[in-house]
Amino acid sequence: MNLRKIAARMDRLYEFDRSPVTIDKFQNGFKFAGLFAGEHVAATEFVIGAFFVLHGVSFWDLIWGLLIGNLLAVLSWTLICAPIATGTRLTLYWYLRRIGGPGLTAIYNIANAILYCVLAGAMMSVAATAACLAFNISAPTLDDVLPTSVGWVLVVLAIGVTITVFAILGFEKVSSVSMICSPWLLAMFVAGAISQFPHLGMEVSLASVVEVAQSNIWNGVAVEGQEKFSLIHVLLFAWIANLAMHIGLSDMALLRYAPNWKYGLYSAFGMFPGHMLAWICSGVMMAAMGREMQPGLMAYQAAGLAGVLAVIIAGWTTANPTLYRVGLALQVVSPDWPRWKVTLAAGAVTTVLAVFPVFFMRLLDYVAIYGLILMPVGAIALAEYWLFPKLGLEGREAERRGLSFNWKVMLTWLTSLLLCALVPVHLYLRWLPGYLFALLFYTSLQWFGREQPVEQKGRIEKSVSGESI
Repeated sequence: MNLRKIAARMDRLYEFDRSPVTIDKFQNGFKFAGLFAGEHVAATEFVIGAFFVLHGVSFWDLIWGLLIGNLLAVLSWTLICAPIATGTRLTLYWYLRRIGGPGLTAIYNIANAILYCVLAGAMMSVAATAACLAFNISAPTLDDVLPTSVGWVLVVLAIGVTITVFAILGFEKVSSVSMICSPWLLAMFVAGAISQFPHLGMEVSLASVVEVAQSNIWNGVAVEGQEKFSLIHVLLFAWIANLAMHIGLSDMALLRYAPNWKYGLYSAFGMFPGHMLAWICSGVMMAAMGREMQPGLMAYQAAGLAGVLAVIIAGWTTANPTLYRVGLALQVVSPDWPRWKVTLAAGAVTTVLAVFPVFFMRLLDYVAIYGLILMPVGAIALAEYWLFPKLGLEGREAERRGLSFNWKVMLTWLTSLLLCALVPVHLYLRWLPGYLFALLFYTSLQWFGREQPVEQKGRIEKSVSGESI
């Protein structure tokens, strides 16, 4: 009986799964600032910032690459994602259903959910490396692919259950947790980095910090087995680290609650304090412990048990909104299930994936690939929202014609990915030609397949029959 009551209460957690957000549910700027900051001051920042050191990025390449790349990411949220989100008030998943039909949307949403589950799983894994220290459990290292102990598995399961519960509670609870935690998390990153200055021979002065940073941290020398990164690598990665969310439009799920498109600028609270500063701080901590990839140990050495707690909470605040998106994506595929049940199932799958350390140890390439796979659908939605009205083309073909599967959308998606696979450029840049191709190709398909006005059809038929017009 108690379980039935709990299920009934969960069923009332309505998140506008299939309809536009109403004006009374708009959220204020503090919520978005906290949400972006909490999501992007994340456990994975301990891994990404450390990888820049391993890849031999030089100091000034890092600084300029992060400044420009994160600015491009903020502009992508503000000028591409936010206007469509606030214009439709829908999730991408339900908007795509109107364009591509329920059959195609099911394929996209399942792919989307799987990719996001892996990403959330990586965040859980990083958090677990820190939690293992508190229980004296061996955590995986850079070369591990499979679980290393039963203790590791149990820690991941405990973290996964906690994260899933908060994701089930919905947007408001997710953003509230982020607002509370994000300032403290950022302070822990900065404090952890400063605490390592003596180990690196730094003094607390700008000249000393820059000098030691250039010689002992970001010295331009990659460790054995890692690709050498330059300014362009850092710039592109900072831009595409959240490609699926801004240019790929997955963050329509969040920004549909914004009063207007300018709220996309709140993403700066995630990009600059979160990505830029956190990546720099984690690089300092990585260098201080001899360039070893162990996020939990790195945080513990820098800030003790507070550092361990910071890694755990950072994984929590980031995986929460990620699982929230997964629940919304799968809700479109399984409309008979309430969102909380879908999110619960997604959380269970994500937790199982998190047990395998390979997902966070290969994080940089995975982030690029998952954004690449989802990117063409963002181009298709952009074409529908911006280009079609200007060109006089009718959009939402599946909804208008009652189609269950829009082959134009699938053809555009697949051919764009094929182009991305074949184009001879670095992985971090492949999305751009693929995105432009998807935009033009889908618009061309719609243009040449457009229905002609009745009057024009009649004139053409008379012309063919030889009658005077």
